[in-house]
Amino acid sequence: MEAPLAQLPTSHLRLADLTTRRATQFDLVPSADERKAVADALGIIGIKKLRFEGELTPMGKSDWSLTAKIGATVVQECVVTLAPVSTRIDEELSRRYMADLPDIDAAEVEMPDDDTIDPLPESVDVAQVMIEALSLALPTYPRSEGADLNQTVFTEPGTKPMTDDDAKPFAGLGALKEALENKDK
Repeated sequence: MEAPLAQLPTSHLRLADLTTRRATQFDLVPSADERKAVADALGIIGIKKLRFEGELTPMGKSDWSLTAKIGATVVQECVVTLAPVSTRIDEELSRRYMADLPDIDAAEVEMPDDDTIDPLPESVDVAQVMIEALSLALPTYPRSEGADLNQTVFTEPGTKPMTDDDAKPFAGLGALKEALENKDK
């Protein structure tokens, strides 16, 4: 379920309005309602804490560099038990906004080695950068402590279930060899 865009936090920094002589600091701490909207947008149970702090630094005449640290405590469902799992996230990130990037019109494009470079926008929404960084930092398969994937076998009534061992292509060769050796005796 996606959160309405109006509830998601925004914090636009218009680059033309920033000083080009020093870095511009930012410190974003979303409210409880905004954290709930972000959690809904990311499809997780909740976000207990969230802070995004950093700076936008001018690079040359028109380029900018964003360096920041995201700190969050998130709650997701365990992939095994569906119980709530809390995870602490502390990550640093950087982005570079460049004015002179080549236009790409090709049907197939090779990914650049540096994935921190973005085209220069009129303004940077540091809240959107925060949400993107948080989504990339979320554990893919959160597990509660002691949660283990055991083997589950399903079959029709009256039929012997097939197990993982049965699916192994050479599982029955040992028994066949033994039966042939016993037959010759």
